[in-house]
Amino acid sequence: MESAISANRQHSRQNGFRRFLHKLNEQKYLQAMAIPGVIWMIIFNYIPMYGIIIAFKEYDITLGFNKSPWIGLTNFKEFFSDERFWLIIKNTVGISFFKLLVGFPLPILFAVLLNELASVRFKRAVQTISYLPHFISWVVLGGILMNWLSETGLINIILTKIGILKQPIAFLAEPKYFWGIAVISEVWKELGWNAIIYLAAIAGIDPELYEAATVDGAGRFTKMFKITIPCISGTIAIMFILAVSGLMNSNFDQIFVLRNPLNADASDVIDIYVYRMGIEAFRFSYATAIGLFKSIIALILLLTANGVTKKLTDKSLF
Repeated sequence: MESAISANRQHSRQNGFRRFLHKLNEQKYLQAMAIPGVIWMIIFNYIPMYGIIIAFKEYDITLGFNKSPWIGLTNFKEFFSDERFWLIIKNTVGISFFKLLVGFPLPILFAVLLNELASVRFKRAVQTISYLPHFISWVVLGGILMNWLSETGLINIILTKIGILKQPIAFLAEPKYFWGIAVISEVWKELGWNAIIYLAAIAGIDPELYEAATVDGAGRFTKMFKITIPCISGTIAIMFILAVSGLMNSNFDQIFVLRNPLNADASDVIDIYVYRMGIEAFRFSYATAIGLFKSIIALILLLTANGVTKKLTDKSLF
């Protein structure tokens, strides 16, 4: 009896392996197209992970990874006891949280409203205009914002003319304005681009659903809330999970070009601190330890967001 069961299991495994090989052969051209991407990921994503070990060493560039002295968790302890640790965490989480709070729902709303436009020509024009800021690098956009936000800039001129301000304000010299500037500029720059995936999801909705709803007398807002949003809820859930997992990222390029010594108390985030320690101070081990800490927190956030989303909506990454 046992031998028969064992033979059946072996036969099932063999059949499964044959089916796998057959499917692989059918998709050989697709698999071949994926090979360069896999090689790229191995070279640039997986092999460099070996360098994580210097987070636990006092790295000496002349000794290399293996011969540098082992110091254990010293770098982590130093970071946790740093006088600016809580300020850095507050700025990182605070800026990212408000970007998530404002920047996550707006592309969804924008995509849904854009889908309701009857004029195809006007819709395309709006889409094109909304995409354009995404293609402006933060180096260029940072210079534009510094000009606009200066005491003689466009923003001060407008606010002074309409009576909101009595005296011009150097916005980037005041820490209390930095978070707002970072959030608003990021949302403005990425709103149209982030809406693309939702527009693609909306395009995949069966038109017969809308036709049936129209026959039943449903208006545009009813169809929006009863058809469009429920049909793209899976996409929304996945994007939310990814957005939550990125809470420890605060867009290095943006912060780097907008920060200055006067707003440092509001603009010092983990990415900037890692840059200062690793590139400016040449403390590679210390910077790696901070980066590893950030990655571990991001992983915890990803797993937590995935679990909560799966429990609430039955949709998840894995």
